[in-house]
Amino acid sequence: MTSRARGTDDATTVESGTATGREQTRQRVIEAAIDLLTRGGRDAVTTRAVADAAGLQPPAIYRLFGDKDGLLDAVAEHGFAAFLATKHVDPDPPDPIADLRAGWDVAVEFGLANPALYTLMYTEPVGTTSAAFKAGMEILMGRIRRLAAGGWLRVDEELAAQIIHATARGAVLTWLSLREERRNPALLTTLRESMVAAVTNQQPAVRDAGPAGAARALRAALPEQTTLSSAEQDLLREWLNRLAADG
Repeated sequence: MTSRARGTDDATTVESGTATGREQTRQRVIEAAIDLLTRGGRDAVTTRAVADAAGLQPPAIYRLFGDKDGLLDAVAEHGFAAFLATKHVDPDPPDPIADLRAGWDVAVEFGLANPALYTLMYTEPVGTTSAAFKAGMEILMGRIRRLAAGGWLRVDEELAAQIIHATARGAVLTWLSLREERRNPALLTTLRESMVAAVTNQQPAVRDAGPAGAARALRAALPEQTTLSSAEQDLLREWLNRLAADG
């Protein structure tokens, strides 16, 4: 069968085939686009080049993705899904700071292993709307909440997430921008440890993890603060006493 005839058959599948057939064709196009992106960069991902690589006619790309931007969005979403699959989730890690380091390393390693795809993922607007990106951020927020619950977190949870995400992305994009002879692994280690120092305490702020330990720590510090009125302090102290008693 000629390429043109095969492309016609696939276009028919796009229009009237089963959902499975459509999804298989869609996946083939995404993989073709990723291959072109990897070998030739973003400029190599043209509608015609992708269609040729996938054995389709160019109109089929528009039927599947709307336009080139829609195709690039789908490629980025595929990248976020692949990244999500590399994440390991331990709901109760023995060392939450080591778990934070490991998660950061996984993010950076994915970027270094997939430079063109990673660059597309984090330079296109699709990022924050990606379902896989949001799922990955939930995993990160889970790590941060465990740090907070154990008294390790130095900053607000949202700020911690921004610092962790920004340092990993910055590490990858900076590394990729350097000529090979200037790529020093100490850069990645230093950025990771700077991130850890910025978001965590050297020692936990509470002796016992969980609400009771946090309540005891806050109750001990309460007399030193002046933001609350006496009545507010009394009410807060009552709540803290109840939480502390549960432990």
